[in-house]
Amino acid sequence: MSDSSPPPGPSRLPAAAPFWLSVALIPLIALAAWQGAWWWLLVPVYAWYLTTALDGVLGLNEDNPDPETSTDLLFWHRAVTLVWFPLQFAAIFGSLWLVGATDHLSGWEALGLFFAIGVVSGSVGIVYSHELLHQKSPAERWLGDLLLASVLYSHFRTEHLLVHHSWVSTPRDAVSARYNEGFHRFFWRVLTDGPRSAWAAETRFLARAGKTPLDRRNPFWRYAALQLGMLALAVILAGWVGLGLFVFQAFIAVWQLELTNYVEHYGLSRKHLGEGRYEPVRPRHSWNASHMATNWLLINLQRHSDHHTKPDRRFPLLQTYAADEAPQLPMGYPAMTMLAMIPPLWRRRMNPRVRAWRRQFYPEIKDWSAYNDGSLPMPRNAL
Repeated sequence: MSDSSPPPGPSRLPAAAPFWLSVALIPLIALAAWQGAWWWLLVPVYAWYLTTALDGVLGLNEDNPDPETSTDLLFWHRAVTLVWFPLQFAAIFGSLWLVGATDHLSGWEALGLFFAIGVVSGSVGIVYSHELLHQKSPAERWLGDLLLASVLYSHFRTEHLLVHHSWVSTPRDAVSARYNEGFHRFFWRVLTDGPRSAWAAETRFLARAGKTPLDRRNPFWRYAALQLGMLALAVILAGWVGLGLFVFQAFIAVWQLELTNYVEHYGLSRKHLGEGRYEPVRPRHSWNASHMATNWLLINLQRHSDHHTKPDRRFPLLQTYAADEAPQLPMGYPAMTMLAMIPPLWRRRMNPRVRAWRRQFYPEIKDWSAYNDGSLPMPRNAL
């Protein structure tokens, strides 16, 4: 729980329409599939550059809506996450049908198209699945599972819910990027450690209930069935070429997700209290960005400190924090993830901010070496 509260005085509920910004990506995918050539570039230009430019024009949104707003008033906010799976499914498998049934696209045009689809399924689809998986409704959780299966990353559900939210900013959490750790090294570490970590967490969770990993309640059975179904459909629609294109878009989507994960907690560590005990998660343990347009596209994911304080709080109601409570990024996540792809530039921009964060919140810690290399003890009782 947080040791501080967001600023008082709730503002009115933000309008739902701007959060539908992502839906414009679907006709851009259709246009790229129809026209071929370089039309696929419209997707990253829209998702990365246009939204970042709009941030520069529109500035920050630091208003906090009433967090106790009734869910009944959030119908149109929630609707965009509920309709997204059929839209994404149509984009992926409609494009695979086009590749399999026609010779409309050349090889490089098909690769460009599926790169664009991966940008959409990663920067939007996985963000929406994240929102859905945190809700109590079985229907929403199923939609979240389907979105993750469409990018072959179903274990993210277990890793995120059982590990990340409990042990963020400690050595147990694979997706908490360490100080001075470049993205490419981080990405390989997460790809190798993440599935093993999720499996270990799930099997230990089952063991506490006296169940084995083979028990039908192990969600990895569901993960495998959904992912195999997606792979089979790709082969049916477009053969082995379709399988390759489907896996390619999934890889691009995962790359997009892990770039975001890298940015969200880079260099931020919870204080080790001794003997495997760590301080509670606080707003200071997430990087935040109040930039308006990118928060529309990412449904307030950049209000990340409040998400860790209240994980099931729906995205329109997430709160923002001042710089004396939570660290702030100079740009929205899309621009910061582009910077993360060039580690020397990233370190030049972010390492001074991490050092300032350490001086601000933990002046008593003089030696950060064990935090930097991840050699602190694993948290007690971690799954």
